[in-house]
Amino acid sequence: MDFNHSQDRQLLANTLERYLQQNYSTETRRTIAGSVEGWSPDKWHELCELGVIAALVDETHGGLGGTGFDIAAVFEQLGKALVVEPLLGTLAAVYALSKGSPQADLMTAVVSGDKVVAWAYEEPQSRYDLTEVEARAEKGPDGWRLSGKKAVVSQLKAADYAVVSARISGPAGSETGIGLFLVDLSAQGVRIQDYAVIDGGRAGDLTVADTPAKLVVEDGFPIAEEAVAAAIVALSWEAIGVMDRLLNETIGYLQTRKQFGVPLATFQALRHRVATMALEIEQARSSAINAAASLGNPRRERERMVSAAKFTIGRVGTIIAEEAIQMHGGIGMTRELSVSHYAKRLMMIDHQFGDEDYHLERFIRLSSPY
Repeated sequence: MDFNHSQDRQLLANTLERYLQQNYSTETRRTIAGSVEGWSPDKWHELCELGVIAALVDETHGGLGGTGFDIAAVFEQLGKALVVEPLLGTLAAVYALSKGSPQADLMTAVVSGDKVVAWAYEEPQSRYDLTEVEARAEKGPDGWRLSGKKAVVSQLKAADYAVVSARISGPAGSETGIGLFLVDLSAQGVRIQDYAVIDGGRAGDLTVADTPAKLVVEDGFPIAEEAVAAAIVALSWEAIGVMDRLLNETIGYLQTRKQFGVPLATFQALRHRVATMALEIEQARSSAINAAASLGNPRRERERMVSAAKFTIGRVGTIIAEEAIQMHGGIGMTRELSVSHYAKRLMMIDHQFGDEDYHLERFIRLSSPY
């Protein structure tokens, strides 16, 4: 099999890589991540002009791609630069919108960079379980209204709208009765608690109280599951970009730093550890390829491959982060060195949309014939 990107995808990846190298340095990223906003509207519009958002949306909704490998081509480069702009939430949200009721004007505005949409699904008690939805939706004479809470919504304050899950019927824990709704974050009853996150950028907790909303899809669980699968593919490839960068940073440090008058790279024990890092990254890359290829497959096969990739990324990410820091010595923990920031991002990727333990158990469950 040929795992190389198509010519168009490779062109996009190369263009994005050059842009980030020239305009999104470690210092620039540190400044943006530490700002009050936690993102840069200027960088956001520049990324949109490059076609980054368009690559995440299918052609029928005004985009240029939307497949698993389009997502891979974009997020691998974003991982190499530790980009903090609200791309992950936008991906999940537009993926859900594209599968639900048409939102042509909004989709056009998102692709152009004029609007930002957040993905507000997880709740304080959900623990990665997509069926654990307690927010309620009630239909009245003037339309739908939502009440409830959503937790740790990535770049919530940056968003103009949010795709929000709410239970129309049934108890929490049931796959049926979950609807997806579009909420204008300037509407009445919306409250946002904004805060910084440890790996850079910001997140927020969303509270809605009798807030008007537009129905995206009434039977929302299958679409939410598919949107999260796309987000996990994105996270997997972002992690590949992060791990490649950590490997290169570590090799460069070992070739430069000297002990007993010779570079650290001449010590066989350290060379073996670097070789192990490279081997583990290739294992993770293979799982990410499988996940990207599975997005269009039937539900059970898709979810198995996505959970396998998320488990592998979590396991390998821990190895790469720890090895990179250890081989850099004490300096690897400092804020001034980029290694510490890449390691933090890998640790947080493991916890987004289900950690290593959760997805191992889920993969086993999905693999069972019973």
